[in-house]
Amino acid sequence: MKQAQITATADIAMKMEQNQEAWRVALAGALALAVAMGIGRFAFTPLLPMMLHDGVIDLSAGGWLATANYLGYFIGALLCMALRGSATRFIRIGLAATVVLTLGMGLLQSPGLWLALRTLAGIASACTFVFASGWCLQRLAQLHAPALGGIIYCGPGLGILLTGLATSAMVSHHWKASYGWLSYALLALLLTATVWRTFAGSSSTLHAPAAPSHALPPAQIVRQTRGLTIAYALAGFGYIITATFLPVIARQALPGSRWPDLFWPLFGICVSLGAWLATRLPIHWDNRLLLAACYLLQACGILAGVASPSVFGFALGSILLGMPFTAITLFAMRDARRLRGDQARSLMGLLTATYGIGQIVGPPLATRLVQGSGSFTSSLCVAAFALVAGACLLGQMYRESRQRA
Repeated sequence: MKQAQITATADIAMKMEQNQEAWRVALAGALALAVAMGIGRFAFTPLLPMMLHDGVIDLSAGGWLATANYLGYFIGALLCMALRGSATRFIRIGLAATVVLTLGMGLLQSPGLWLALRTLAGIASACTFVFASGWCLQRLAQLHAPALGGIIYCGPGLGILLTGLATSAMVSHHWKASYGWLSYALLALLLTATVWRTFAGSSSTLHAPAAPSHALPPAQIVRQTRGLTIAYALAGFGYIITATFLPVIARQALPGSRWPDLFWPLFGICVSLGAWLATRLPIHWDNRLLLAACYLLQACGILAGVASPSVFGFALGSILLGMPFTAITLFAMRDARRLRGDQARSLMGLLTATYGIGQIVGPPLATRLVQGSGSFTSSLCVAAFALVAGACLLGQMYRESRQRA
């Protein structure tokens, strides 16, 4: 009896320790993505109107800076498919690079150098995202806490929220955009220091790779991988025009209003909220159906701003676009693990690369259509159509897999 009590006490203590470690991993992943994505990639969005106001770039140059970052993201994703070694080492390199490159945007005042910095920042973002996602999700699976994976993807929303609110305050105090970049470099440094020790260990301490959760025939794995990859590329294209130009679009529609500075922080809040809500969904729900639902929500969000270019329309659009944003990433990465198990890192890199291709196409297309029509309406409608097409593809994949089951 006494031995049984001792064993039960030890089991409880071990479960508590595992739970604490799981939360530490999830929160570290969230802060890492807040730096890499919320700052390294998306701090540019709220700062773009400030850069336009300062006269250091025009809208066309802003579109090319965005494209340079997304091109870097694509290159970084391809690198992740080839890089070998400790995942934690690459995470730390990516975080440190994001701090330095963000600092460079504030210190250097050359559009040519900015193109190089934004490209390198995209590479750092992709590497951090892929390695942090893979390492944290695998670690959580080993700690029997896969549902906490959604916490990781609250990180980009946290970064977007912090930079959005801070930029709003900067605008009200008439700061220059360069001061904003310097402030975000400091914020990135503080967040990086917070998680540095968590990623100090070697990924070689992880257990042996596990097989995919469901044994699928090789031919079906190939078809499912191809479909998921195409659908994820459509997601990258579908959201990026709004995510790059939302403050600019809102300012054009609501001249003189203070609301445009608040839509981006609202988007960030909803990104984090959506990722957290994703953790409450049953883990056995099919990722493809969840992805399809998220795509349709984002399409509705884009069209809300087109149909009603008002405070209500942009607010509703920010909510519907933001809520599924990183939930889409969670479901896609989880589906990669369903197909490839702990060997999914190369597939995660491929998905991230194709997502990057969608992002690369978006900003130049938007600026060209704006120059031709004088508004963002046509480019936003194309983006919404891409998301609907992606949702249809995912639904078809689900139906085919059910028929073969």
